[in-house]
Amino acid sequence: AACGATDFRKQISGLVSIVSMQFKLDPFQGTCVFIFCNKKRDSIKVLRYDKNGFLLAAKKLLDGMKFQWPRTPNEVKQISFQQVEWLLQGLKIEQEKAHHPVKRILENSCF
Repeated sequence: AACGATDFRKQISGLVSIVSMQFKLDPFQGTCVFIFCNKKRDSIKVLRYDKNGFLLAAKKLLDGMKFQWPRTPNEVKQISFQQVEWLLQGLKIEQEKAHHPVKRILENSCF
């Protein structure tokens, strides 16, 4: 997620440039999505590389709703797919009551 506000006049090429030049990340990672938010925090754009091109999706909230969004670089973090879903639903990305993922090693398991 890009902290602060992103100029929403930018389309795919401009957002790819931000990912690579400003954040020094590889925009061609098909396993990642890059999320940008506007100044009002009522719209987001999600950029993803898909094998032979980029996908760009947008969501605009209605009725004065706002996205929880990092404002400073200290607040920026990688988030999981589940946390992206919570973000899109207007929830906090840290859900205290959510079950945490458990990684099990099959050879040590009795299931």
